[in-house]
Amino acid sequence: MSGIFISFEGPDGAGKTTALKKLMPLLQEKTDQEIVLSREPGGSPISEKIRKIILDIHDEEMDPRTEALLYAAARRQHLIDVILPTLKENKIMLSDRFVDSSIAYQGGGREIGTKEVAEINDFAIDGHLPDLTIYFDVTPAVGLARIRKDHEGQMDRLEKEAISFHDRVYDSYEQIVKDNPKRIKKINAEQAPEKVVSDALAVIVNRFPEIFNKGE
Repeated sequence: MSGIFISFEGPDGAGKTTALKKLMPLLQEKTDQEIVLSREPGGSPISEKIRKIILDIHDEEMDPRTEALLYAAARRQHLIDVILPTLKENKIMLSDRFVDSSIAYQGGGREIGTKEVAEINDFAIDGHLPDLTIYFDVTPAVGLARIRKDHEGQMDRLEKEAISFHDRVYDSYEQIVKDNPKRIKKINAEQAPEKVVSDALAVIVNRFPEIFNKGE
C-alpha cells in the first residue's frame, strides 16, 4: 500500500470542514497524486446511513455504548469502502475525523473509558492508523460560540450537549495528542482561517516533502 492517509481532528467548532475545503486544492497543486476527501461518521453509503442514526437529535435515549459501537461500525465500513481502496491506488486519503474522535467523544465525553473505546476501534480499523493526524486546537467556549453563530439552531445531537461534555472531550483530545507526538501535530484553530489553512499546509508538506514538491 503506497498512498498516504491523513486525518483531521478537533472539537466541535474547530473549523476543520471549512479549512479542509480550502486546503485540498492547495495540496493538489503540489502533487501529481490524486487526493480523495471523505468524512466520518459517513463517507460511504452504509456509513452515511449510520451517521443519520448517530446524529439524529431525536435519539436522545441512545445508550453511550451503543453510540460508540455505531461509530466503530461506520468507521469499519468507511475503511473498507473508501480508505483502503484509495491507499491501494496510490492516492492521498484525507479524512475529516477518524479513530481519535471516538476516543475523545465517547471515551472521554461520554465517560465510558478511553481505553475501552480504543479497544472497540482497534478491532474496527485492524491496525490502519493515519500516517499523520492534524489536530485543530480550539477551546470549547470558542468552538461552541462558533457553532451557535454558524448553525443558527441546527445543531446535531452531540453539539447540543452541555459544556461539561465538551470540556471532557477537549481534555481527552489533549491527552491523545500528548500520547501520540509522532503521529499527531497540533495547530492553533483560534487564528484567522487563512492562517489555520497555511499552518496545516505547512505541516503536511514538511512531513511528506517527497510527495508535495510539485513545481518546487
